[in-house]
Amino acid sequence: MIKFLNVLLTVSAMLFAATTYAEETAGEKAKVAAKSGKRAVKKGAHRVGEAVCETVDSKGSCVAKKSANRVEEGKDATVDKVDEIKDKID
Repeated sequence: MIKFLNVLLTVSAMLFAATTYAEETAGEKAKVAAKSGKRAVKKGAHRVGEAVCETVDSKGSCVAKKSANRVEEGKDATVDKVDEIKDKID
């Protein structure tokens, strides 16, 4: 029984060590950079809109807009990260 466990452990360790990840291609790296740039521009636009909202309206009325912007930014970042991980695995 002990010998079987040792063999099983050795085989599983060899399989785990043989797992490799593919390198990102230049196209995938460019896609990641483009998405990152797009997120940065969108975030900047949100901040400008929020600043304008606070100067025009009261601060309280802009809270919902701010939170919606943060949720959208978080969603975009998560989707982009999932795509990036998927590209690394492929």
